[in-house]
Amino acid sequence: MANEATLVFETAPPIPFTVGNVTGIEKGTILGLVDRFTASGSRTYDMPVAGIAVSEKIASDGNTSLGCFRQGIFRGTASGTIVIGKGVVLCPDGNLGPVVVNDEQMVGIALESASTTETFLFELKPTTMELA
Repeated sequence: MANEATLVFETAPPIPFTVGNVTGIEKGTILGLVDRFTASGSRTYDMPVAGIAVSEKIASDGNTSLGCFRQGIFRGTASGTIVIGKGVVLCPDGNLGPVVVNDEQMVGIALESASTTETFLFELKPTTMELA
């Protein structure tokens, strides 16, 4: 389930974002921010985080709006060693990893520790920082 997260606790209502009509997006996908209130499911690990898709978006269904969580408690899959209380980022493999030097596109904060391939709770807090 790379690049996907499962909602555990909803702490704020979703916000509608614009998405491409021809793109299919799975529920729980960590979305990239590509423009003002415009998100993409085809994000790279170094792209700013828009949030997490509330529902599935079927390709070419005519819809160009998709609810996006910007806050909440989610379950994700670890890529590397996750330490409770530390920031997490999207890794090139699509899972969540620890923040390392020069990572600037944080997904959120780990609420429990985990090792590679284990699932863990995290608080969604999309953040962009200039660390270098």
